[in-house]
Amino acid sequence: MKVTVLGAAGGIGQPLSLLLKNNLPAGSKLSLFDVAPFTPGVAKDLSHVPTDVCVDGYTGDDLPKALDGADVVVIPAGVARKPGMTRDDLFNINAGIVANLVKNCAKVCPKACICIITNPVNSTVPLAAEVLKAEGVYDAHRLFGVTVLDVLRSETFLGEELGLSKAAMYVPVIGGHSGNTILPLLSQVVGAEKISAERVDELTKRIQNAGTEVVEAKAGAGSATLSMACAGARFALKVVRGLLGEPGVSEYGYTEGGSGYTQFFAQRLVFGKGGWEKTCEIGCLSDYEQKCLDELKPVLEGNIKKGVDFAQKWLQENK
Repeated sequence: MKVTVLGAAGGIGQPLSLLLKNNLPAGSKLSLFDVAPFTPGVAKDLSHVPTDVCVDGYTGDDLPKALDGADVVVIPAGVARKPGMTRDDLFNINAGIVANLVKNCAKVCPKACICIITNPVNSTVPLAAEVLKAEGVYDAHRLFGVTVLDVLRSETFLGEELGLSKAAMYVPVIGGHSGNTILPLLSQVVGAEKISAERVDELTKRIQNAGTEVVEAKAGAGSATLSMACAGARFALKVVRGLLGEPGVSEYGYTEGGSGYTQFFAQRLVFGKGGWEKTCEIGCLSDYEQKCLDELKPVLEGNIKKGVDFAQKWLQENK
């Protein structure tokens, strides 16, 4: 496998690249790109880690070299969220970055699986889809929004609540990747029936707003980077395992098609040699979860439209 990380020198990109260097199958290639001129130095640094994964670093005009032959492209590029900013506040800055990078992917590695971390994911993934469609290479099975951070946070918070091993938790999280579009299905976790309805609501809201906890705790010095890198690596490595033919590999991700709820929707995906092969049913919901699902749909639809509208305008301006 060849995995390319775009935005590899940033707060998410560096730890993400380290996790990939340590966990990609032997013989894989890891290609790093960022506008930061020290990106080749990041690659050199990682090359000293003793695993059988080759690392190269690129910057400037060498984006095509970084993308050449890529099987998986992971995109954490963009600006970080600052105190008082929502994910949507980031949109006008990060949307143009994603559009340009995805257009390059379409031209250089049109069959690659593209995993988008750049926020707001609810909008940047539909935006990316429009850019890929304009280039004539869109495959819904190969484009993902990485929403696994919501799963990690749910596993952590619920494990703490139940006094169980966090490493043994697995919490379904559906919908989107900001605010009330994030819907953890706590009712589907064994043991969660012990939690009161009031506490379920508190935990749900904490999961939905957990990113703000980090932004505020870092006091203006950034947003979630280390946990996001962990989530990005967990997702990308599962995509790789699917591409290599390992059966039954699954994870929660944000894609188009298969949900019946909104055009793009986060749910459990089963990976295969062509990206995601099938989506899994979300299962039975509690009354509380059904109410949350009904409320998130129009919000998520608005986020999706925002991404599509930006893409249409950007494509007209960048013909």
